[in-house]
Amino acid sequence: MNNTAPFQPDWYEGPVPPGSYRSIFKWGGPDEHKHPNLHLYELMKETFEMTDDDFRTPVNLGLEEVKFDIPIELAHEHIEAMANIVGSGNIARDDYSRLKASYGKVIYDNIRLREGIIENLPDIVVYPKHRQDVAKIVAYCNEHKIAVYPRGGGSGVMRATECVCGGISLDLTKHMNRIVNLNETNHTVTVEPGMYMPELEEKLNRAPEFLGAARPYTCGHLPQSFIGATIGGSVVTRGAGQNSTYYGKMEDLVLCQEYITPAGDIVTKEYPRAAVGPSIDQIMIGSEGAYGVLVSVTLKVFRYMPETTRRFSYIFPGWSEGLAAARDIMQSQFGYPSVLRISDPEETDVALKLYGVEGTVLDRIMTSRGYRPMERCLMLGLSEGERNFARNVKRQIGRIARDYGAMSTTGYVTKSWEKGRFRDPFMREDLHDYGIIIDTLECAIAWDKIETLWAETRKVCKARPNTVVMSHSSHFYPQGTNLYFIFIGRFNAIDEYIDYQASVIESIRANGGALSHHHGIGKMLAPWYEDAIGENQMAVLRALKRHFDPHNIMNPGGTLALDLEDSLRRPIE
Repeated sequence: MNNTAPFQPDWYEGPVPPGSYRSIFKWGGPDEHKHPNLHLYELMKETFEMTDDDFRTPVNLGLEEVKFDIPIELAHEHIEAMANIVGSGNIARDDYSRLKASYGKVIYDNIRLREGIIENLPDIVVYPKHRQDVAKIVAYCNEHKIAVYPRGGGSGVMRATECVCGGISLDLTKHMNRIVNLNETNHTVTVEPGMYMPELEEKLNRAPEFLGAARPYTCGHLPQSFIGATIGGSVVTRGAGQNSTYYGKMEDLVLCQEYITPAGDIVTKEYPRAAVGPSIDQIMIGSEGAYGVLVSVTLKVFRYMPETTRRFSYIFPGWSEGLAAARDIMQSQFGYPSVLRISDPEETDVALKLYGVEGTVLDRIMTSRGYRPMERCLMLGLSEGERNFARNVKRQIGRIARDYGAMSTTGYVTKSWEKGRFRDPFMREDLHDYGIIIDTLECAIAWDKIETLWAETRKVCKARPNTVVMSHSSHFYPQGTNLYFIFIGRFNAIDEYIDYQASVIESIRANGGALSHHHGIGKMLAPWYEDAIGENQMAVLRALKRHFDPHNIMNPGGTLALDLEDSLRRPIE
């Protein structure tokens, strides 16, 4: 009898050294970890034709101290001017602070950090204390034509805050991170942009304790980047939380805002709705710091009633049946679930491994009833709101799921997903330690195009041998949904990865998908942006840029393609 436990890699447990490259590219706190389980590990070995020996020694952990020799080019007089505005203690010019300010969480940044590719740094990082500091900084930099890169939590995946033109990184998290006001009459909360989402949500959930409120609230905005993201970052990228099907995307949650721009302040008013011409709010939401700096935003809040939440999950015979059921759910007008998520066959296979379902009694029952591996599709979700509403939504979803041939897999799978939904990205570092890359691209798509987009883009992804390609939809509307592509592979060089990523983007575009549903555009998707929205529409955005920022100091270097060189544009042939 062999009692030897199966080999598993010695996944890095930390703690992550302060000031190291890993502390920049790591997802979550320095002592937070989530490692691939045995099922997922075996899948990686099988897919990439690796053995246990390939997982005995990591390729590069990134534990070295951040250190380089890239001089600060901003004149001393300008640095002194910043110090006079914010105080010398609110300026950083060390190597680590400069590098962390410019890089985000896209895998391209992770590769560069592990390989020691250091570029596009700010000269200094400035931490304003309040909106008055921001106004003085923007005015000074506009006068002296110094680039300004507003920054939140650094969780973005579109290279949106990369400091291509040097200058200053304006970090809003250190001081501008407060709740300004909770208005229980209007069901709104006004916050500063540098507030991290977990802190806002905790204070709203415990509003009687923290804010002297009569009841607890929620913002309803819970993106996968929740742990490390700020409210301001989500506003200026048009972000979406995982519960957006019920609560809405960020453009649905914002009531009014205040920005500091080189041309002056933009302050909108708190109306529930208004017919006062084109929406300035919608112009500024999604502007990614290219027009000005967000200094305050007022958001909708909702009653926090976790006791009424209902969980459900179903297994469908195939992808077509699952999508058809999701469309029916969204068009039947009985109300919307909070979370609705459907995974394609390959992601379902990985999810059942990740959530501990593979090999269980539940797995055997599914298979015996004809829900075959690599064909079956998993749907999971939550319904929230008033008790009877939440119950009815769950009941109606169950009815529709059965109409399309689904079997209930209970709330167990959904609870497993909930436990890991903000921590799953931690596994990126584990796999990358051994040369395996996980990355994502996402889009928005109408119902009548989704299956074609999925099939054609999957062909492009799978044209590369030995690559895991998973897809899911997780933000739903009566008119369509979003579609994620998650690819896992071993890439020999950074250029190989970039070319692969470009091929996926171009397939999404060629098959009718929006360039992004909620990640934003940044500098990564900028080469395709003008083709995606149209020449005349791009001209409007550039005209706005000239008005708000005539000297192009706000997030220059390709953001939203506003100053992108013609040679870098990538039209669809």
